Amino acid sequence: MILVVKVLNSSVVLVEEEGIEKIVLGKGIGFGKKPGDTIDDERVDKIFLEKNIKLAYITDLAKEVPFQFFKITKEIITLAENSLNRKLNNNIYLTLTDHIYFAVERVKQGLFIPNKLYWEIKNYYPQEFNIAKQAIELLNARYNLTFPEEEASNIAFHLINAQTTTTQNLNTFQYAKMINSVVNLVKYSVGVPIDTSSIHYTRFITHIKFFVERFYANNQLQEDNNDLYEQISSLYPYAMHIAEKVKQYIDQTYHSSISDDEVVYLGIHINRLIRNTK
Repeated sequence: MILVVKVLNSSVVLVEEEGIEKIVLGKGIGFGKKPGDTIDDERVDKIFLEKNIKLAYITDLAKEVPFQFFKITKEIITLAENSLNRKLNNNIYLTLTDHIYFAVERVKQGLFIPNKLYWEIKNYYPQEFNIAKQAIELLNARYNLTFPEEEASNIAFHLINAQTTTTQNLNTFQYAKMINSVVNLVKYSVGVPIDTSSIHYTRFITHIKFFVERFYANNQLQEDNNDLYEQISSLYPYAMHIAEKVKQYIDQTYHSSISDDEVVYLGIHINRLIRNTK
């Protein structure tokens, strides 16, 4: 049973359920309600634990943003979760609603703010970018607008952030820029054109993304297997030379070293890339 504790506005209510205080959103769910009343859970669109959200923020957002934007955001999040096969951080329901509302208002006024990470997001996060493109098509149809494709990178940005599993929010700008820097360094060092549409390149990008995630999460591969390092260096000297250049770049740029195990696996992936480029 959901009991009303305090009505924040007609669409946002502080409630108690099984002894736990929560914030619930739903069109008109607070209308005519008073403390002690019950709310039909079928009318609730979203639930937040009170400790995870600021009351003032969600109340102000619900006052300023028409509820239709919360509904379309929910559609987009459902699409994303089904496509990615994972649950997204609950806060995206608020942050993406806020973004979409102001994005629609900007487009109506003929304004567009470019995303500096458009290229990186489109190329390194193709799944999130394609989901975001579907979201843009939905917004265009729903509001009779024409969003530029670049807007998809802004929505994808929110989808990427909402997948963060670390306790500390990852700065997606730094994340994508590091991926881009490492990939460009490897491309430049290989010295021959790389087929960016090949499965080998896709696997390489996937490895770099996980490598950067481990780097920021302070969770690097650390098996201390010196024999493997020597073996891979002997088998793939050119690839390991490039991997060592990446290590040196990270040392100098981020003032943080990467483990020999990370260098080894980076070298293995670089070798696969080189082998299938020739």
